Amino acid sequence: MKKAIAMRLGGWSAISAAVLLAACSSAPPPAPEAAPAPAPVAAPPVLETPKPPPAVAEDPITNPRVSQATTPRAYRRDAATHLYGLHGGRIYKGRMPPLLYAVGVLQVEVDRNGSVKEVSWMRAPKHAPEVMAEIEKMVRAAAPYPAPAKIGRVTYTDTWLWHKSGRFQLDTLTEGQD
Repeated sequence: MKKAIAMRLGGWSAISAAVLLAACSSAPPPAPEAAPAPAPVAAPPVLETPKPPPAVAEDPITNPRVSQATTPRAYRRDAATHLYGLHGGRIYKGRMPPLLYAVGVLQVEVDRNGSVKEVSWMRAPKHAPEVMAEIEKMVRAAAPYPAPAKIGRVTYTDTWLWHKSGRFQLDTLTEGQD
């Protein structure tokens, strides 16, 4: 019986020793704290490549560069507005002075897509060949013009009023002359 008690005490001693050792041992090291997440880096801006202008369509709702003019005279206003829109910085503001550097009358032929087919002078300012060259250059560079959807190909005429400063007005949209 003594032997049984000794075994029981030995078992209890082993258990007690294990409990004591567990209580005395240091706690496991804490889990390392997670480092704060880096702030999100903004993506570089996406630069959009300019898209080429759409092909000229004959629908004025989908393409505002379509003229609904039914006569060359009515088309002349659309063409003048188009030129003013492209050369706004060169338009003479206000009434033109009584003496102008040059006055020229130009005919422009525009095909059904708004391309310039021909430019011809009805009254050329021959004393100012640099003005003639500049006007022709501006007219050709302004293509494509509004497509003359209702009349197809059109030849319109406009008078160029040229100031010595290099600014101009078109007779169609002129503010008058003193």
